[in-house]
Amino acid sequence: MALRHLIGPAVCAAVLVPCLLSQKTDVKRPPILGIAHIALKTNDMAAAQEFYGHYLGFEPLGSFTHGTMFKVNDHQYIDVADTLMGDEDRLDHIAFETTDARQLRDYLAAQGVKVPASLQPGMEGDYRFMVEDPEGHRIEFVEYRKESLISRNFGKSLPKSRISERIIHGGFTIQDPDAAGRFYAAILGFHATWHGGMTDTKTDWVDMKVPDGPDWIEYMLNQPHPSVKTRGVMNHLALGVPDVQAAYKTLQDRGLKMDGPPKIGRDGKWQLNLYDPNLTRAELMEPKPVQPPCCSPFLDK
Repeated sequence: MALRHLIGPAVCAAVLVPCLLSQKTDVKRPPILGIAHIALKTNDMAAAQEFYGHYLGFEPLGSFTHGTMFKVNDHQYIDVADTLMGDEDRLDHIAFETTDARQLRDYLAAQGVKVPASLQPGMEGDYRFMVEDPEGHRIEFVEYRKESLISRNFGKSLPKSRISERIIHGGFTIQDPDAAGRFYAAILGFHATWHGGMTDTKTDWVDMKVPDGPDWIEYMLNQPHPSVKTRGVMNHLALGVPDVQAAYKTLQDRGLKMDGPPKIGRDGKWQLNLYDPNLTRAELMEPKPVQPPCCSPFLDK
């Protein structure tokens, strides 16, 4: 199935809508550089700290009233909060780094997106604000300021024990890809790079790359009524690793119980599925395919 057949209106909107929007406002969209953090919920912080800290080797940047930040690199971290209630989604939000949060707020407001009335530095000292996509997923934008907690810790808390040095994508369930495309592609400037599925004739996943960096989000389609376990599989994060087999051996040595060895995914890349104590999938993935992907070529190298 061609990608344009799956999300044709959304892709067309990515081309046409910005032209229309430019007639409505002179505010330009500032760069969106990549994923800043993935925020997750847990009801067992000790188990989460063992998983992300001991097994995956990330060092906590600090513990706060809302939870613990596990640093992946100077610009990315996994934020785990002890706020999980019952069967609610474990994925709280995905945050993206921008160079100018106030300008991005103004730009989104001009496109009719509900945004805060104004921005002030948050408790970590950065500019940040939250919006919702058409399906209610919480999306945050962050601008790191020079004297903020994150910036003051550049170059620190980066142990060799880290299983990965970059969050490469995050994914969540999408019921209406056209509506999602109007938000992510037409307004935010994300662009489709690959789509695939469990079979060659069905599209279950669409990768949408940030406009000004290497990271992407993944639409997880065809899941109208997912169970708690299925939501944990779909609402996920992916960590880039240069060698999945080596990472697998490291995790075995650290004593992590895993469902199975690495496999080559439908995108032709080596990957290893891990699950945190609350069933959120933390996927390890090599950056380049080792065999041709199914379903469609990669549109963006």
